[in-house]
Amino acid sequence: MQEIIANMHIHTRYSDGSKLHREIAEDAIHCGVDVLLFSDHNIHIKGLSHYFIKDGRRVLAIIGEEIHDQNRLPQKNHLLAFGINQSFSKWAEDPQVLVNKITQADGLAFIAHPFDPALPVFNEADISWVNWTVSGVTGLELWNGFSEMKVRVRSRLQALFFVFFPQFLPLRPSARNMQIWDSFLMNGGRMVAIGGSDAHALSFRSGLLRKTLFPYQYHFKTINTHLLLDTPMSGSESQDRDLVLHALANGHCFIANDSIRQSRGFRFYAEANDRKFIMGDEVTWKPGLSLIVELPAPAECYLIHDGSLLEKKTVRKKDTWDISEGGCYRVECYRNHLFRNRGWIFSNPVYIR
Repeated sequence: MQEIIANMHIHTRYSDGSKLHREIAEDAIHCGVDVLLFSDHNIHIKGLSHYFIKDGRRVLAIIGEEIHDQNRLPQKNHLLAFGINQSFSKWAEDPQVLVNKITQADGLAFIAHPFDPALPVFNEADISWVNWTVSGVTGLELWNGFSEMKVRVRSRLQALFFVFFPQFLPLRPSARNMQIWDSFLMNGGRMVAIGGSDAHALSFRSGLLRKTLFPYQYHFKTINTHLLLDTPMSGSESQDRDLVLHALANGHCFIANDSIRQSRGFRFYAEANDRKFIMGDEVTWKPGLSLIVELPAPAECYLIHDGSLLEKKTVRKKDTWDISEGGCYRVECYRNHLFRNRGWIFSNPVYIR
């Protein structure tokens, strides 16, 4: 099993980003990212789902799309589509039809920034997802690195602080997003959680002052989704793309704020009879089944069972919980960083039936 770092929900100059794919890929290579999942608004760019190489290092680009109904006012219901080979924006008016079309084409559909509130100080509207009767989605974007600004900012001065000191912005996924995710899981459904950058790297100008708002390299060092692949990447673009999409589809992944500390090596799994069941797997409960967390550095760990806190403990390297009942189990890990207790790692669930 190979662990790789994926950064997703990235915009280019084809929509409202500030760089082209190759320039962004070079930034990602510099930051050690393995896979980029692009998603420009209502457009699918062909011919760019391949490896970009610089100085002997490479990053795999996968071209997706962020889809929403441009005729709807106010804007709502943004959907990320990956594993597609065409634009699906013509079906944006009806979210259920859109999801059905994507899944029928063997694509993956993720609800983008489920809770994305208004930011009145900058006249930014609420663009949350509202069609909660939709079914068949692969998952949701639990932590959106850019939308967190709208959740936390209350004044122009605070916004200006985060623009110049973006490392202070990431705190944790919004409580509302966590509630939405847990409500799906508690009802017996499968819902893969991902972290997205929502990277644009737009320029800010005021008089002589010029500043790039959250550069691409900032995003690549911050909210990432770590994938656990069934087999190592081979360098074959099509095979490696399939490995990435398979891991995403099955929830073999976790979300991390890698600006706190590199999270490579984190694992959360169930173990029974010397067999491991990783994040996203399902296993039938039996006596002796345990849950295990492995950390690359000490952290405060919360074990969540069916949306409720089961236990909180400080874990230095590895710890175990004996499980007496079925349910949906996941882990949240926190570390003190920049004067706050900040969310570091959020696992996908292990489903114990």
